[in-house]
Amino acid sequence: MQNNAANTPDSISTRNVPISTVSRLKSVIGVASGNALEMYDFMIFGYYAKWIARAFFPLQNEVNSLLLTLATFGAGFLMRPLGAVLLGGYTDRHGRRAGLLLTLSLMAIGTATIALTPSYSTIGLAASLIVVTGRLLQGLSAGAELGAASVYLSEIAPEGLRGLYVSFQSASQQVSVMGAAVMGIVLVKCLPEEAIGRWGWRLPLLVGCALIPFLFWIRQSMTETRPVSVGSRRLSGREVLGSLVADWRIILIATLFTTLTTTAFYFITVYTLTFGVTELRLASKDALTVTLFVGLLNVVVLPVMGRISDRVGRRGLLWSASLLFLVSAYPTMLWLVAAPSFARLLTVELWFAFLYASYNAAMVVYLTEFMPPKVRATSFALAYSTATALFGGFTPFVCTYVIKETGNKAAPGLWLSFAALIAVCAVASTYLRRSLVSRSSYSWNSVF
Repeated sequence: MQNNAANTPDSISTRNVPISTVSRLKSVIGVASGNALEMYDFMIFGYYAKWIARAFFPLQNEVNSLLLTLATFGAGFLMRPLGAVLLGGYTDRHGRRAGLLLTLSLMAIGTATIALTPSYSTIGLAASLIVVTGRLLQGLSAGAELGAASVYLSEIAPEGLRGLYVSFQSASQQVSVMGAAVMGIVLVKCLPEEAIGRWGWRLPLLVGCALIPFLFWIRQSMTETRPVSVGSRRLSGREVLGSLVADWRIILIATLFTTLTTTAFYFITVYTLTFGVTELRLASKDALTVTLFVGLLNVVVLPVMGRISDRVGRRGLLWSASLLFLVSAYPTMLWLVAAPSFARLLTVELWFAFLYASYNAAMVVYLTEFMPPKVRATSFALAYSTATALFGGFTPFVCTYVIKETGNKAAPGLWLSFAALIAVCAVASTYLRRSLVSRSSYSWNSVF
């Protein structure tokens, strides 16, 4: 991909009216802050899986209890494709701001449900079922949030800065990683383990709920965007579905692109805590500190790599990051488990975080540039959500299960390598674009 290919006015023709610098800044803050909180609420479940397992899934075998909790964590991701189609379609029909307000509402309801549900010891099986329902609502919301946020940022970005602007979506997720890690460190330092297990794990969720009204106010002030190709007429649900079917090749390739970024994200964030405590026998505070540093690194590297992709093109970053992931994931995990320590875990996770940021910064904006304009939010959200449902969301579960079955604590590195191999194939497929998308309703000629 050449430098001028990063700017594709034919594929990102987005605004009916100019957007001022001040309005653009307010909109970026509104999207980023709301996205950060939504991801914070969504990820807290994974961060505190050990304690949630004891509260809602009390089994005699602690590993099986943890697996059931991680499966519930992953179940939220199974709702993402449905959320992508339903809420993504709503976003394409009614506007990005309207869609972002709706996803925020659903995330608030799901999070409050989990935070306020009595434990299994109080109301029995109903507690488990209610928590699963709350998790499914979170998944429905998250299925459209990332797509709507990424597409919105690409549509308000000045020409030549699209990679930088879209990277703020991913960077805001890292703020949520840091926020969740800081809350965890504070809890571990201030409360005994027994108190965290009984009620302390609910506090981070309640903090997230308390911020929701403020974020509603911010998002309501955002400038609306609408693809020019749609004009003033809203697409019907049948038209949205028809476009998705016609452009299935684009969505399939986009799903392959997303597999590595979603697998790596949940590996270096959610699974790091579980792996550090359960497998490496590190203190919870140490594992949370590693997660905090991962977030700090990515907050810096993501915008930098997004800007670099604006200057040199997307495909070079995608090639280099995916290949480095492929060849280094398992060897670095072997090095880590050979002599587990805080320093080694930090080194490995920061390396993975750097590769994730390099790949993700180019990948997300790449997807927004080749999605069909009239269903851009739906297509992006569906591709991202499908990859997350099949790979990223179940990464903690798969890694825990593989270690249990094989006894090889480095085995999660093979899962990362597998995701990287899929990414390499996705990048390679762009060279075969004519045969892959010859019957697509949208031309890629301006993208590659």
